[in-house]
Amino acid sequence: MDIFINLDKVMALLEMPTNILVTKLFLYVGWIPLVIVVIWGIWQLWIDYIQGVFGSKREYIFLAVDISTANEQGPKAVEYMFAHLAGAHSSLNLLDTYWVGKTLSSFSFEIVSIEGYTQYLIKGEKKFRDLMEAMVYAQYPDAEITEVDDYTTGYPDKFPDDAYDIWGGEWVFTKSNPYPIRTYIDFEDKFSGEFKDPMAALMELFSNLRKGEQCWYQIIVTPIGVEWEAEAAVEISKVIGEKVKAKKNIVDKMLDGFLSGLASFSELIIPLWGDIEENKKDEDNGVNMMNLKPNQKKAIEAIQQKVSKIGFETKIRFVYIAEKEVFDKTRANSFVGVMKQYSMQDLNQLKPDMNTTITSTSYYWTASRLNTRKNRLMQAYKARSNWLGKLPGIMNTEELATLWHFPVEESVKAPMLQKVMSRKTEAPSYLPIEGSVSDLNSDLITAGKPDFEDEEKREIFSSIEGGQKKSEVLSIKAGPPDNLPVG
Repeated sequence: MDIFINLDKVMALLEMPTNILVTKLFLYVGWIPLVIVVIWGIWQLWIDYIQGVFGSKREYIFLAVDISTANEQGPKAVEYMFAHLAGAHSSLNLLDTYWVGKTLSSFSFEIVSIEGYTQYLIKGEKKFRDLMEAMVYAQYPDAEITEVDDYTTGYPDKFPDDAYDIWGGEWVFTKSNPYPIRTYIDFEDKFSGEFKDPMAALMELFSNLRKGEQCWYQIIVTPIGVEWEAEAAVEISKVIGEKVKAKKNIVDKMLDGFLSGLASFSELIIPLWGDIEENKKDEDNGVNMMNLKPNQKKAIEAIQQKVSKIGFETKIRFVYIAEKEVFDKTRANSFVGVMKQYSMQDLNQLKPDMNTTITSTSYYWTASRLNTRKNRLMQAYKARSNWLGKLPGIMNTEELATLWHFPVEESVKAPMLQKVMSRKTEAPSYLPIEGSVSDLNSDLITAGKPDFEDEEKREIFSSIEGGQKKSEVLSIKAGPPDNLPVG
């Protein structure tokens, strides 16, 4: 049975003038991509709308965290804090995502210096207050946590401003997410065990601010699942030279379907002259690990080490804001130097996002573009937004603890860091609980004023002798300076 295909209409269409041909093609099939784009745009507007409505219902609190002056715990304790925080992660179904507009909860870990007075803060949803306090107290039982107001309130977010000027932006990875930065483990000497706290450089910068200057440092973290491990597996395959099957999006799938249809159509119009045999050679994708270069082995080990710990979507912002009379652009260079500490040239590093968010412009319309960047930066910082600016990267608990942790006292001297000067403790066993203190007084005074070796006992004896109550003696502590707005 012979099959005949009449191509006269196709040939007649191709022989038409170009303008008529284009018009007919658009009327027949050209409107389809346009409709797809319009539908996609409306869908995105809907998602943005419902997510905005859901986000407006969230209630947030700011918690100021003060630790004791004799802090001996390193970043490892803060790493456990971030691991504890991962309990806030929740899975979203299709209804949550596309109808309710629910998004994953984010937290903001911040360090602010106002004219040299430095304070650690955590911002999160009010419903997670117990979680935030528990993760701190679990590692720092003597810490004091106080709810405070937002320190950014009252400062301009529209520039140019008559009184203030700012510099800042976001910090992003130079390579893909699976590659780690230098962490606190690399700051410890392998032989002597001495720990060089990278937070020392930041505390030095923050403590040296003058009147009218402020520095704001913000890390937005969002607990996520284990889906980012697939990205690490793909990156390892690239390192060792394995062929990676590219993940196709909806556009790629539509194009593949169109090409597949053309291929099927061609089989109808092209005569088959016998069977065509294709000899495919199997490609050997096996990789000999012994033949890898040292930098490849290091990269694979570093990626595997990073993905072995809990991951968070992360966005880093920094703002230097000051009165125009004392504005010092060199503060920007100092902070860039602080972030350079975490660079691993053969792995990953953090760099300022000069293309989009850093408040620096060149070439054309510099003034208007610069003010636009400043406005966007301040609005994103105040909102603690995980969406505005660059897409967030992914860091694990070890990296986050490196970038945000309480300074180790023996390594960092930060005299203007808000701290708990002394802790509240239980009454000593030798202090009477009921009745007067006459028994203790009589036993001590009969032998004259004793020379206590224990400073705490000496203080209690002096207070008793002066008539001060036991509860007052045991709760003495130094509060933050009166001129610190956040405490």
